[in-house]
Amino acid sequence: MLRSGIYSYPHTQRIIYGTPFAQALAQEMKTVDAQRVYVLASASLSRDTDAVKQLMDVLGPRAAGLFHEMPAHTPRHAVVQAAQQAALARADWILTVGGGSITDAGKMVTLCMSNGIEDAQDLDRLATRVHADGRVERPAFLAPEVPCSVISTTLSAGEFSALAGCTDTVKGMKENFLHPKASPRSVILDPALTLHTPQWLWLSTGIRALDHAVEDLCSINPQPLSEATSFEALRLLGRGLRAVKKDPADLHARLDCQLGAWMSIIGSSAGVHKGASHGIGHILGGTAGVPHGYTSCVMLAHVLRFNHSVNAAQQQRVSEALGVPQQAAGEAVAALVAELGLPSTLRQVGVRADQLDEIAHKAMHDRLIHTNPRKIHGPEDVRRILDAAF
Repeated sequence: MLRSGIYSYPHTQRIIYGTPFAQALAQEMKTVDAQRVYVLASASLSRDTDAVKQLMDVLGPRAAGLFHEMPAHTPRHAVVQAAQQAALARADWILTVGGGSITDAGKMVTLCMSNGIEDAQDLDRLATRVHADGRVERPAFLAPEVPCSVISTTLSAGEFSALAGCTDTVKGMKENFLHPKASPRSVILDPALTLHTPQWLWLSTGIRALDHAVEDLCSINPQPLSEATSFEALRLLGRGLRAVKKDPADLHARLDCQLGAWMSIIGSSAGVHKGASHGIGHILGGTAGVPHGYTSCVMLAHVLRFNHSVNAAQQQRVSEALGVPQQAAGEAVAALVAELGLPSTLRQVGVRADQLDEIAHKAMHDRLIHTNPRKIHGPEDVRRILDAAF
């Protein structure tokens, strides 16, 4: 039977890389008919650097407001607060500078503004619902009317995706919000700006990006383009992360990591299904407060071992891309995590034994559990993976 499929390109218009962010932003402003720019910035960049001041200086009179109080994992209440402030400022462009939580917040703000979201509970109208049997309900809602652009400082790669993650703190779950036109209009990747990013955050989100590429390469529905880009992403990330660990000031290595993160997410734009590392990771973030990058550090190797019996040939390509074809993929990933000095067990990231059953049951409501290469029949299978990672 002939291989067949459909590849859909994302709505992102341009990715500007290797250029100082202030210069890139000035160039980008010439292409956007926006007069009232609302900025979402990470608290640490606002507090500890002059990066946000540089950004506001470039915007000049077009700057309409600044929000720098977004907590980790993008909680609903903060998203709605930022959206209300952006609406009051009559924003016609949302610009974010920071890591994955800020990037998700930018996309969420545009969705809130176009869909009249008034409070945190109102976001139920937009949230994807996944039932324990894997059935997915995606509500219909309006596309963003205000464009969003991203200046990224970590490697989580959400800036290349139409999907936004947002945490319902009442339920203790990170939920998905998806509109195909919610991809940022443009992305700026400046390796020099990432020198301000804490080393643990840079390296751990690098493993998150590596997780994107691994689960795409090992997916049940890979695409030809994503197979090629995922392989190259692993090559760039494996090389780049090791080099940044050795010399944090190596801008060439940092750019390798940024380009690898970009390539790692190509499959997501085309609907390539990820698996249990991402699925469990979403619950670890929302329920146990585990940082985004750390979820992949502690889960990916164990999920690869769980899946090895059904996709050994695909996993072999992971090992080849990481430069260790003689190793099993699970061992190769575990070795890289250890080499980078990152946590490798759930205990190390603060997960308690009495949380494992709750995490296992909630994971069944994440759609990526149900697209894992090896069938996950219920919470007991998730618990097996969690026990191995504990």
